[in-house]
Amino acid sequence: MKRPVFSSLAAALLLGLFGTGCAPERDQAPAATSAALDDAGLEAVRDAVTAALPQIARDSIQPAAVPGLYELSQDGNIGYVTGDGRYLIDGDLVDLQARVNLTENKRKQQRVRELAALGEENMIVFAPEKTDYAVTVFTDIDCGYCRKLHREIDDYNARGIAIRYAFYPRSGPGTPSFRKAEAVWCADDRRAALTLAKQGEEVTGDADCENPVAREYALGAQLGLRGTPMMILPDGEVINGYVPAAALAERLRALDRG
Repeated sequence: MKRPVFSSLAAALLLGLFGTGCAPERDQAPAATSAALDDAGLEAVRDAVTAALPQIARDSIQPAAVPGLYELSQDGNIGYVTGDGRYLIDGDLVDLQARVNLTENKRKQQRVRELAALGEENMIVFAPEKTDYAVTVFTDIDCGYCRKLHREIDDYNARGIAIRYAFYPRSGPGTPSFRKAEAVWCADDRRAALTLAKQGEEVTGDADCENPVAREYALGAQLGLRGTPMMILPDGEVINGYVPAAALAERLRALDRG
């Protein structure tokens, strides 16, 4: 997946785009409180980064989990900057002692927030009478494994798993797959229309109603989609690809066990 914000930062450094601003010299301000120093350091880093990269929002730059580093987070991309605002680290930050990928944990949090902002009302939901887990699936009507997953929708529901569909027509806007997704959303019975479409049947009717397909298409790419179906678990973990109902249920139970 392309990383449009941070993949270009190394080139920016080589071109000399970063300013000469630096973090305050803390030994020159003995009377300042730790909080004030931290705030001053953060603002200095924000000044340096946004001077070089105006597209980065100031409030997307925050202290990282590791002292001396600051985190940049924008459009689903995460990077790190040194305390003087000079050096960019474009990669994952891993706690070797705890064996935790701190960057991926932050991505999970972002995914949960983005899906909450999208809202279940903008998804097509197949849920059991009693839902134990809700899994969001970015789907393409013409994708073979997406169709396989949908043929087994009763198996997922039988294990207490609700499937919340968002659209990701891989061929992109203006293509037949994209129009099929829009037609399904515009149908009077979206669930029935989606099932028909995934069986290869034509969905007739209006495809020009107000719909979330373009928004979901963009969101899928932002959240780390590399192929369809893409599943996002309740904690924000991503599974790129099809997982049978029994295996998915076990994975979800493992989340509960911690």
